[in-house]
Amino acid sequence: MEYKLLSCINSPSDVKSLNTEQLEKLCFEIRQKMLSTVSKNGGHLSSNLGAVELTVALHKVFDSPKDSIVFDVGHQCYAHKLITGRYSVFDTLRKKDGLSGFCRPNESEHDIFYSGHSSTSVSAGLGIATANKLLDSDGYTVTVIGDGSFTGGMVYEALNNGGRSNTKHIIILNDNKMSISENVGSFSKYLAVIRSKPGYYNLKASTERTLNRIPNVGKKISKKLYDLKTDIKNKLYAQSTFFEDLGYRYMGPIDGHDISVLVDALEAAKKVNAPVLLHVNTIKGKGYRFAEADPSRFHGVGPFELSTGKTQSSSDCFSDKLGEYLCKYAPENKKMCAITAAMGLGTGLECFRKSFSDRFFDVGIAEEHAVTIAGGLAKKGMLPVFAVYSTFFQRCYDQVIHDISLQKVKVIFAIDRAGFVGEDGETHNGLMDVPFLSTIPDIIIYSPCCYRSLEADINNAVNADTAAVAVRYPRGGQDGNVSVLQYDSVDFSTYGDKKADSCIVTYGRITSQAIRAVDRLSTAGINVLLISLNKIKPLPDAAVELMFNMKKVFFFEEGMRSGGIGEKTALCLLERGYKGSFSLTAVDDRFVSQATVAELLKEYGLDTEGIVKKVSEDF
Repeated sequence: MEYKLLSCINSPSDVKSLNTEQLEKLCFEIRQKMLSTVSKNGGHLSSNLGAVELTVALHKVFDSPKDSIVFDVGHQCYAHKLITGRYSVFDTLRKKDGLSGFCRPNESEHDIFYSGHSSTSVSAGLGIATANKLLDSDGYTVTVIGDGSFTGGMVYEALNNGGRSNTKHIIILNDNKMSISENVGSFSKYLAVIRSKPGYYNLKASTERTLNRIPNVGKKISKKLYDLKTDIKNKLYAQSTFFEDLGYRYMGPIDGHDISVLVDALEAAKKVNAPVLLHVNTIKGKGYRFAEADPSRFHGVGPFELSTGKTQSSSDCFSDKLGEYLCKYAPENKKMCAITAAMGLGTGLECFRKSFSDRFFDVGIAEEHAVTIAGGLAKKGMLPVFAVYSTFFQRCYDQVIHDISLQKVKVIFAIDRAGFVGEDGETHNGLMDVPFLSTIPDIIIYSPCCYRSLEADINNAVNADTAAVAVRYPRGGQDGNVSVLQYDSVDFSTYGDKKADSCIVTYGRITSQAIRAVDRLSTAGINVLLISLNKIKPLPDAAVELMFNMKKVFFFEEGMRSGGIGEKTALCLLERGYKGSFSLTAVDDRFVSQATVAELLKEYGLDTEGIVKKVSEDF
């Protein structure tokens, strides 16, 4: 397809000269470019398709980067990237060394704030707006946040703090699912349109100025009119009261796919001398019928066939196996509950939801709340299982300490997407859960390398006496070669020459790479024993004893070096008086950028080639 308008957009200033008809044409071209790119590279599609007109209108009205646009999560920023000078490299989206799928300040001055997790944008936007006020900057701050993110508690903390801030902070509530409350009658819709016109605010401000000039009675009349208007509005237009009680001027809801209405509303919002909340209704997946019909499936999607919407058929994965194993225990264990933070599909809990709906709880994007409600359930004898992506579990450190471990209640944490996640980049890799969990007293941590281990770990977790058990596993499925492992115990397994005086130690997904490395090394005349840890906290004594008797220990870890299991293993051996050599290969004090998992394993020396090279160099 030829992108006649889009190819000429090199910066937001190029949008400002376009008329309404041209803006609509630009929106069409942006959608086509998104579809073409995401169908090849994968990415977040539904949310981006739904935010096209809104993003174009924002750049028509505001002056980025002087005016700061903060996207919540950032998985709806593709149109923003295309408008802000990244059209020529958009085909590199989510590829190694290419464009990120989220907002990244190191990519463009128009990306004001790193994004990747939800419900943070109102706080960030308020901070930026407050800084502008303190620095006497006349720039606006616009926060774009979806209704789904309003299930996160940080939003309300920020709203409570920001409503009386007297800053130039405009919050766009991008509502693509449901209204905060139902609109009442056609008059409220008419009133919403009228209030969204710049002329409404010009007339309002002019009337107030005129009345206030009348000696003695002017201000009283103005106050009476304001009270009357507010009383009528609250009766007819009740959904605005929550935000306005907090101090925001509420506008909307308006059609988020009508460019002229959006431009008018945004211009009107600029004229308000107070924080504003503009409520915009959009359709998730807009413009691509398959995404509109099934927005959840196209929320985060791999490569797909554009003409049919068909994605590559997926095989078994750890997430699905978790759900399967929980459903196996739930019929007999009536106390088992499953909890998700708006990720029921992604974490494999759909079968549990359908079969045991009364024991399934989706708390929305509120991971901290999920942990503490699990603590409350456990306090009364229930057995809650919280399934969560590793990256989002980072938010729960305090709750795991105070509301689970300290309470000594039994909760199972099923930690999905542990280790490298890949194309979603720095904010989504699951590399931090081991360092922070391993500092918490009494918790048991498992990291299975295969479905067989996962099932055993769930069984152990269900029957454990400890307060908390974490079972962490990677994105995707198991490697078939793990079937060669010999299980010395449920806590670890071995492969290779048991008479060798050197060993490779690892856990989780790296085990399959290590198995190949052992075979390659053996062919080269280097015999080593592989020790694959299944329980990583506490370390299995028998596994540590095996390592202690080795001359060389090579530890490979798909996680952070600092605070990881490799470090703790080295300390454990040192305290026992180990005299051999110990080397640790892990991620060293950095955030890991986007790339495929295979590319990341290679980059950090954790694939078969890297393991063989490291061991060979030391022999």
